[in-house]
Amino acid sequence: MRGNRDLKILAAGSAVSEFGSSLSVLVLLFWSTPISPLLVAAILVAELLPFVLGAPIAGMLVDKLPNRRLLITALLVQGVAIAAIAPVMSQPLLVVALVLVSGCGRAVTVPATSALVPHIAGEEEATRGYAWVGTARSLGSLAGVTLGALLAGFFGHPVALLVDGATFLVYAVLLAFVRAERRPSGEHAARPSALAGIRHVRRDPVLFAAIIGLAFFVGAVVVINVADPAFVRYVLHGDEFMLGAMQACWMVGILFGNRLAARLRSVSQVAQALAISGITTGIAVLIPATFPVVVAAGIGWLIGGVSNGVDNVCMNAIVRVRTPEEMRGRAFAAVGSMVTGANLLGTAAAGGLLLVMGPRAVFALGGTGALLSGVACLVFVRRALKREESPAVAELSSN
Repeated sequence: MRGNRDLKILAAGSAVSEFGSSLSVLVLLFWSTPISPLLVAAILVAELLPFVLGAPIAGMLVDKLPNRRLLITALLVQGVAIAAIAPVMSQPLLVVALVLVSGCGRAVTVPATSALVPHIAGEEEATRGYAWVGTARSLGSLAGVTLGALLAGFFGHPVALLVDGATFLVYAVLLAFVRAERRPSGEHAARPSALAGIRHVRRDPVLFAAIIGLAFFVGAVVVINVADPAFVRYVLHGDEFMLGAMQACWMVGILFGNRLAARLRSVSQVAQALAISGITTGIAVLIPATFPVVVAAGIGWLIGGVSNGVDNVCMNAIVRVRTPEEMRGRAFAAVGSMVTGANLLGTAAAGGLLLVMGPRAVFALGGTGALLSGVACLVFVRRALKREESPAVAELSSN
């Protein structure tokens, strides 16, 4: 694979930063759960809001500036913001504000990484490149929710947050050794506008059907992110170590899902696999809702992780193959905005739902919504594929 060295460095950096991110999410969610479910939702909303509101700006930055340097800058912003949370955990509003700043950095790093991968791995190997990075992130997340839980338990929440801040610095240093660079060509004024990515997705029937379907089932199932700590604490009668173990099952599933998705080649296969992952995600969440015991919950989290791994790789792959190179930053940002917007709405709704119903009922509601959305997505994706002038059998490597 061309750029194998650079891809390994990028993957290693992703793993390190995901270790820290998973650790801090685990800490902040478990810290905020006894205070209020609304605080849990507020933290998650603060992390996601920049993806939605800042997508046009983030996309333009990715299509205007050298992506590797942009990544380094955004990572440093994230690291400073997360580390600054450690001494102010007695002030929830300030914690939420700093999570928001960190989210602004992440709103840039996600599309920048997605646009950079084909330049490192080569267009013909881009899908496998996404799988490599996805696998590394999953390993980092797995370490974050297992070893990280032990770290937080022994040394306390502030120390865990300082460790997360340091992981972003490590990732930024690693990127300094990456040789490949995506340098957007041409005058910026001559390129499409900031909203071009959204218009591009809307005009492509297959891409639009797949991404809208993904947004719907993500919006439905994301309610469990807010309900997870309460489900573990009050239904499974566990602690942060059990929450970490459940999340570890999800991360192990993502590893398998990444490898499965790396085998997909045609646009048709990728689009339909993305839709099917919505169906299996719904089933995964319904398992612990129906059988509220630790073993069943672990199985459900594992299946959900496999589905999550598939849809992550497929989302990047289908955007890449259906988008001209010069506007991929805006396309990735637009897709991120649409999916994260649904995530944001589901997260905000979950805080209110937990005030009127138990976490088990929230799981049942989210799983049912994801299942139905996945079925609808599969129907519309197949219709869009049939309406294509030429059947979508081209290899993903043929950009």
